[in-house]
Amino acid sequence: MRKLATIRKIDQIKPIPGADAIECAVVGGWTVVVKKSEFQAGQMAVYLEIDSWVPTELAPFLSKGSEPREFNGVKGERLRTAKLRGQVSQGLLIPISAVYGKIEPIDIQEGRDIGDLLGIQKWEAPVPAQLAGQVRGTFPSFISKTDQERIQNLTGELAVWSANKAFTWEITEKLDGSSMTVYVNGGDEGVCSRNLNLKQDETNSFWRVATGGGLIQKIRSTGRNLALQGELIGEGIQGNPYGIRGQEFHLFDIYDIDRSDYLSPAERRSVAESLGIKHVPLIAVEHVIDGVGHLASILGTGVEGLLKMAEGKSFLNGKTEREGLVFKCNTFGGPTFKAISNKFLLGQG
Repeated sequence: MRKLATIRKIDQIKPIPGADAIECAVVGGWTVVVKKSEFQAGQMAVYLEIDSWVPTELAPFLSKGSEPREFNGVKGERLRTAKLRGQVSQGLLIPISAVYGKIEPIDIQEGRDIGDLLGIQKWEAPVPAQLAGQVRGTFPSFISKTDQERIQNLTGELAVWSANKAFTWEITEKLDGSSMTVYVNGGDEGVCSRNLNLKQDETNSFWRVATGGGLIQKIRSTGRNLALQGELIGEGIQGNPYGIRGQEFHLFDIYDIDRSDYLSPAERRSVAESLGIKHVPLIAVEHVIDGVGHLASILGTGVEGLLKMAEGKSFLNGKTEREGLVFKCNTFGGPTFKAISNKFLLGQG
């Protein structure tokens, strides 16, 4: 689960050229614009990640004097990527003292997730009617949900991975659509949105695409219990940035239900090809992330280089900014992460 509100140590304070009242606080791989002298390096603070829905009582200033918005019955605001005086700012830092009463001083431990204590929710866009469908139940417990961690939260891990010369990475484009899962588990079969198992209904986009593409039959042809996970894109979804007529399913993962694990990138691509299933765009198959080698010579090192690499035009439509990149280690059971393009986030913001 994504940790939207955590207790973190401020790694660095950096000036913003030409700015007298604001500066940058660096927390892991995140950079947040803060008031000058409000925080110091080494200080503990509460970091709220972008796409957090922040209740008004916690940070009333986010509404900038306007009436707060409402999400899931809670008045507040969504944290977005912003640009201030030319500096990208992601998330919000608030002093530890601001959460006293909800958390005791003795419980202030670095890395602690306090999202529930603060009433933080993950903001999600309203679901269009053609995607909502009729609910059969919650997302199946025998399938893992797909949710890659952002690279900004993995600075320590990245240093370890970069030093491991045995690691190579598959890199794919992250598509801007709606998460979709199609599964077969013995006599049971189904189609799911990100959070729900949906009743069969051909007026629902998820089921219509799954049926039209023969996805359940294709899974059964393998003789295995599998879940195809991918992105539903096209008309009526996220503004259809790819200019696609109709709607399409693009695979990014296959979950082996019996083994309770994902197929390796190579096996997934092989299955997709043999079954004739569209795959998300491949950028590279065996890329090396080397802090002193290949990546450094082109893009710079660490998080900054990967975020720069994430920027670019979509392979599905050269006129639109891609959402970002997903990295999956080719070693079976290896780590995965995503790098979301700041150009994309600023455009959406």
